[in-house]
Formats: sequence, C-alpha cells, structure tokens
Amino acid sequence: MSDDGYRLIRPTKPPRQQASYISYILAMTQKIPVITIDGPSGVGKGTVMLRLAHFLGWHTLDSGAIYRVLALAALKHQIALDDVAGLVKLAAELDVVFQAAPDLSGVQVILEKTDVTSTLRTEATGEAASQVAVIPEVRAALLQRQRDFQQAPGLVADGRDMGTVVFPEAALKIFLTASAEERAKRRYKQLKEKGIDANLTNLVKEISTRDQRDRERATAPLKPAADATQIDTTELSIDAVMAQLMTLVATHLDAVATD
Repeated sequence: MSDDGYRLIRPTKPPRQQASYISYILAMTQKIPVITIDGPSGVGKGTVMLRLAHFLGWHTLDSGAIYRVLALAALKHQIALDDVAGLVKLAAELDVVFQAAPDLSGVQVILEKTDVTSTLRTEATGEAASQVAVIPEVRAALLQRQRDFQQAPGLVADGRDMGTVVFPEAALKIFLTASAEERAKRRYKQLKEKGIDANLTNLVKEISTRDQRDRERATAPLKPAADATQIDTTELSIDAVMAQLMTLVATHLDAVATD
C-alpha cells in the first residue's frame, strides 16, 4: 500500500519494459490504442496525462488547449468570438504545435511559431475558449484535427469530451472530478506562484459558472462516458491519483490478456 492507502503496481519488469508490454496488450484492443482522461479544469488531467504518456511512451493531446489556442488566435486576428464563419475558417488553418516541456512539467504550445503557453492559461483566455467551445460548427471543425493525434504507438488524450465524442472507442476512459472550491484553491496557488494577482472567491464563482455552462451546453456537454471510471481528486495528491490510474491500467491489462 502507498502512503495514500492505494495499492501500487510493483512490476517484476523494469518500468520501460512494463510500459512496452502494456502498450502491446492494449494495442490488441484497437488499431492504435487511446486512453482518455476527461473532467473539468483543475482536476489534474494535464499532469496525469503527461505522466501516463511518458510512462507508456505515447503521444499526448491537450484538447482544452486547442480551444484556447483558437480563442487566442481569434483575439490576435480580431475575429469576434461569435463570428461562426470566421472561427471555422481559422480553425481549419490553425498553425499550432504541441510539445512536452523538457522537464515534463507541462505541454508547450506553439501558435504561429510563437510560444503562447503562459498566455493560454490565463482566466481571460479560458473564458474566451469556453465561449467558442459551445459553438457546434467550431467543434466540428476541430474534431478531425483532434482525431489526427491518434498515432502509433498510442495516445493519451485529456479534455471534456474525449471519451464521449472524440474517441468513443478508447481502450480506457477516465473521468476526474474535484470540488469547485478545491480547484479554485489549486488555481489560486498556481497564479500566485507565477506572480499573478487573483481573488479566491472570484475564482470559485468563475469555475462554478464555467462548469454549469459546460454541463448544460447542447453540444458535447461535460459528463463522463457511460463506461468511464470516475476518480474524485478533491482529497488526493497527483501521486495518489496515478496509483489508482495505474491499478486501472493493470486491471484492464489483465482483462485483455485473459480474453
């Protein structure tokens, strides 16, 4: 057992060999395996995605960043956030590259050859992204772009509709949750560490409002896939979440291996 009370996988093979074996077995379930990690902002999706993808040696997709990039590009090119035709055209021509940070601390996002990683994570960009993400035509324009990230040997994708809309046939689906208050505290801490002023009460309100809008939107609402496993991260460290996730991967591995 770990200090958090969760059973940790203790492989008999070195980690990289175990990761290769897991990738091999999961690959038996579909042509190119996908693991989806969905949930609202602030639940640890990005960190979990990077750690799992690094362990398996797979590609990553931060789908939320795609909408933030589109919103940022729209603001840059002075395209109104309700200009559907303009946004769809911009989405089709979006010049964006995703790459892991050297220390695996996050994903670096390059928009039109400029690193916009820090700008993407501001509340203003997040609010703009939430607005463009509810437009059906925009979501359709970006759908194929996201599916193109499914490349060998596999993909770990995080977002809000990865398991329900983008990759409904994913090998394993995870849905992370946490209270709005806890997520606001995490965001507040991140902003303060970066020297950015923030108000905790306002962050709670903003997160709650965004959650409600995401849950109630007509297109791809925020909800777990019917076959997703839900993990509440409110009281959990990232290590504890990873321990649960690796147990799920191992369980899935055993199920596939014995079919």
